[in-house]
Formats: sequence, C-alpha cells, structure tokens
Amino acid sequence: MSLKAFHIFFILVSTAFALGFGGWALREYARDGGLGMLATGAGSCLSSVALAVYGVWFLRKLKHVSYL
Repeated sequence: MSLKAFHIFFILVSTAFALGFGGWALREYARDGGLGMLATGAGSCLSSVALAVYGVWFLRKLKHVSYL
C-alpha cells in the first residue's frame, strides 16, 4: 500500500470516527443538556467537515501520483 493510499484511507476513517463521535456527543447533549457535550459535538462535526475538505484537496493535489 502506498503512502497516498494509506493517507486517503486514514482520512476516510478519521472522518467517519469524527462523525460518529460528534453524533454521540450531540445525543448526550439532547439527553442531559450539558453545554460541554454540545461544544464537543459541534466541534467534532466541524472537524469531520474539515477532514472531508482536506481529503478532496489532497486528492486533487496528488491526482497525478499513482496509488501503487
């Protein structure tokens, strides 16, 4: 597996984990009402968006480099 392929895989997994953690934190906020969970959930969801944007940027930047 090339470094490019691993990097893309790592970004996809990181985005999925950030979305999952953000969803969990927002559910906890809905259940308990703690502002810390709201901030954590919102920050995690924003991080997942930033990771997705970075992933697209990375793919466009290195489109001429092979995956092998």
